[in-house]
Amino acid sequence: MIDVFWHPAALLHETGEGRWDAEASELLELQELHPENDVRIRNMRSILERGPIAERLRWNDGREATEDEILAVHTRAYLDSMRAFMASGGGRLPDGCTVACEESWQAALAAAGTAVEAVDAVLDGRATCSYALVRPPGHHAQPDLHDGYCFFNNAAIAAQHARDRGVERVAIVDWDVHHGNGNQACFYERSDVLTVSLHMRTGLWNSFHPQTGSPEEFGIGDGHGYNVNVELPLGSGDQAYTMALTELVVPILRQFEPDLIIGDTGQDASTFDPNGRQNVSMAGFLQIGRIVAAAAAELCEGRLVLVQEGGYARTYSAFCLHSTLEGVLGATESALPDIAYIPDDFTRARTSVEAVQSALSRCWRMPFPGNGTATG
Repeated sequence: MIDVFWHPAALLHETGEGRWDAEASELLELQELHPENDVRIRNMRSILERGPIAERLRWNDGREATEDEILAVHTRAYLDSMRAFMASGGGRLPDGCTVACEESWQAALAAAGTAVEAVDAVLDGRATCSYALVRPPGHHAQPDLHDGYCFFNNAAIAAQHARDRGVERVAIVDWDVHHGNGNQACFYERSDVLTVSLHMRTGLWNSFHPQTGSPEEFGIGDGHGYNVNVELPLGSGDQAYTMALTELVVPILRQFEPDLIIGDTGQDASTFDPNGRQNVSMAGFLQIGRIVAAAAAELCEGRLVLVQEGGYARTYSAFCLHSTLEGVLGATESALPDIAYIPDDFTRARTSVEAVQSALSRCWRMPFPGNGTATG
């Protein structure tokens, strides 16, 4: 059984349509929706309510985060600036792609609070595995900076809440296609929260996203070694993600011994996503769910909290989410047919994973599976 947490304020966040360059948009007869729109999450909710695993899901009400819960991760000045910006009607923020309206404030609070509620359900013993179906996403939001459609860092707030409740070690495993730079920034100097990001290789984005996602960004001070970036080449597919998880991420989780795993679950690594250039199919997402759930079962008595991130193919993302949860529930194949068509070639990804293993040899003393190379 998976407990799903939902708050209707997710649908209040309006992002509009049109290219970011307003002048260029005038050349088009029909405008594209902003990628982070309510259609994507409506479809996710629908497929979970109507799909083959519907009877194995238990729906729960989310809630808005308190100010103190937000301030456990974000600065007072940042929180106040976001509140004022949305109260004035919102608009496009300076990073160029993040859009808000007045109602986005309630949606952002509900996204963070619903993630916290999903953690509480697990810690209170009301659920073993929970999933927060939230919007706007959060993993790019840094303590004092918005970025990439994100206002408050839902997974980081959830992780800090778990720590505040006495959980000694929390691991965040992020498989959104983009670098989880906000997670990295929130915990970069700490060893109590392990942050792992699997993402397509991008490098430096802009001043709002100064972290590169390189495996050389280990963390600093007490956090040295506790930030793990797994860059994967463009076009990496099912086998690449499975290999990276089994041969790199799971061994590190075993060393870290988390008491709770938070899965930042995005579907924008899918083969049809307009915002990603990876090649993960429904079958690949099912394997991701299986691997992460197995790690939670082995290391922390199954305590797993999933928090929704990206996924912008407005129909296929919903199917990939369904497959992910099928994997968490232990399925070996999806009950729904897949429509992926691009061949899965992970040869280049093998080189990338070995490079990360080599880089992390400075931080972790253990043999990594795969190439048989002992590190440390």
